[in-house]
Amino acid sequence: MFDNISGKYDFLNHFLSLGIDVLWRKKAVKMLASLHPKKILDLATGTGDFALECLVLNPDKVTGLDISPGMLQVGIEKMKRKKADKVEMLLGDCEHLHFEDNAYDAITVGFGVRNFENLEQGLSEMHRVLRPGGKAVVLEPSFPVTFPMKQLFSLYFRFILPIVGRLVSSDTSAYTYLPASVEVFPEGEKFLEICDRIGFNKTVWHPLTFGICALYILEK
Repeated sequence: MFDNISGKYDFLNHFLSLGIDVLWRKKAVKMLASLHPKKILDLATGTGDFALECLVLNPDKVTGLDISPGMLQVGIEKMKRKKADKVEMLLGDCEHLHFEDNAYDAITVGFGVRNFENLEQGLSEMHRVLRPGGKAVVLEPSFPVTFPMKQLFSLYFRFILPIVGRLVSSDTSAYTYLPASVEVFPEGEKFLEICDRIGFNKTVWHPLTFGICALYILEK
């Protein structure tokens, strides 16, 4: 599915979020600034937008990892165009990371955790490769709970977004899958409870843009 939409993924992300996704990533990366991370891992990197944003932290290296060859190829070409030599793009499974324990100062995941087949396995792998004192920041869509944003977002997310996504990407499943995956994701405190159980020491979350996105900060 992600291979099928890889060519239109960046356009649709920015178009369907009205460009706000860029601001969400900037805010998430700011949460890592105090760490001065030198090695950053961007999981479910897709085409690498989050990995690119991490370069403002002046790391030695950013590793983007994704399971979709199609998305990675778009990302590799993007890094070449932007001369982002510090970013490497690797094919791999977020639930079975081939990195050593405590290998990274920081981890970012943008709209990818809910796609883990086994959520706890993926989070456990994140915890394993993060060094003690390191942080992971996770962005995920969420459903607003206050009127009228709750009603407006529900209408947009369940009906308008799938239609636009299907027309632009010519994929009949990808943008129907998106709202369905968000609906079953254990957002907010429920997600933090799982992270606590995995072993993260400090976990907090912040709703962004009237609650249509959630920023999770997980410290080992």
